[in-house]
Amino acid sequence: MTMTHTELLEIIRNGENSGVEFKRDDIQNHDLARELVAFANLGGGIVLLGVEDDGSISGITRPNLEEWVMTSCRDKVRPGLIPFYEQIKDVDPGKNVAVVRVSRGFDVHTMWHNNKNAYYIRVGTQSREPTPEELGRLFQQRGTFRAELRPVSGATLADLDMRRLVNYFANVRKQDAPDANDNAAWKSLLFNTEIMVEDGITVSGILLFGCTPNRFLPQAGIDAAAYPGADKDYAAVERIALRGPMTPLLNAADEIVDAGLVEQALAFVQRNTVVEGQLEEGGGRRENRSAYPHEAIRETIVNALVHRDYLLSGTDIELAIYADRLEITSPGRLPNGITPVRMLAGCRAARNQLIKDVMRDYRYLEHSGMGVPRKIVKCMREHNGTQPRLIEDGERFTVCLLR
Repeated sequence: MTMTHTELLEIIRNGENSGVEFKRDDIQNHDLARELVAFANLGGGIVLLGVEDDGSISGITRPNLEEWVMTSCRDKVRPGLIPFYEQIKDVDPGKNVAVVRVSRGFDVHTMWHNNKNAYYIRVGTQSREPTPEELGRLFQQRGTFRAELRPVSGATLADLDMRRLVNYFANVRKQDAPDANDNAAWKSLLFNTEIMVEDGITVSGILLFGCTPNRFLPQAGIDAAAYPGADKDYAAVERIALRGPMTPLLNAADEIVDAGLVEQALAFVQRNTVVEGQLEEGGGRRENRSAYPHEAIRETIVNALVHRDYLLSGTDIELAIYADRLEITSPGRLPNGITPVRMLAGCRAARNQLIKDVMRDYRYLEHSGMGVPRKIVKCMREHNGTQPRLIEDGERFTVCLLR
């Protein structure tokens, strides 16, 4: 972790960025705390004390600087931070620079100043207070709260599809369900299964069983489009907004009588992907062959619905069909340190655990959590020998299946 003289000069030459801040060493303790809090709430970073904004070296002048830094991190940061501290001597002749480094915090940190806590995040070269949405996502990333259990303003028991609720508890979970008119019993059951909280229906409850989820959560749907070529085109073959609860309504024979979002999306793909004819070996009979394997498409759609970031409002899941590929894009970064490489290896982490559990009850998901390598990757390799692309791009994650 110790920085060399050459490494320091290279960092200074490259200027400030999302992980580097220059400061004179005569700053106030709360100014240092603000920068370190912002770094800890992002991915970590370093403050170089004794460096001007333009990269020129002013050097260290404050006596007992290390003690001052550590005291600032204890008194001005909640929960307190213990940074890595070192001095690089003679960066310019006779001028030293202090390196104060913090890692990504396990908690959400605040700066304590003037008898109040203030949250900060790092955005480019700036440390700024987050919006309510950004702060909510920060807490979610740290596992401090689950966004799916937030109450939905204005939603009541009457906004849930009682047919689906009875179907879920009685037919899918095989347990006793209250009478449809016994509101007190239903509220008790839904509270104990986290579909309700004291303040009303949860985000998960509306997404899974809501009569009209988009009335309360505009982002609760899939925007689907099929294009004739390899790029987006105003002249789409079909463009539709898929809406409704995630879960289907099943009859006693386990047959779908009212589709959920998964079935709606699968039907869209089926009618907009060419079914290719293929001659059987040694004969003239032609058999139909789907453009994409059903299991790979289904797994990709389910993963998008289960794992997307529902704190990102105003943006739906995108399902796009092109002449050469199919793409499904989820809003939000991958959760809990997951990366595309880890997904391919079968690493498991759930952003929305209740949604995941309910969709698993409907047998949309494997209990092993190995859907990406076992279904998406394996099915595509067997189907046409291609490797699915998993692309994380800022606040979007895309699964691309190739023709």
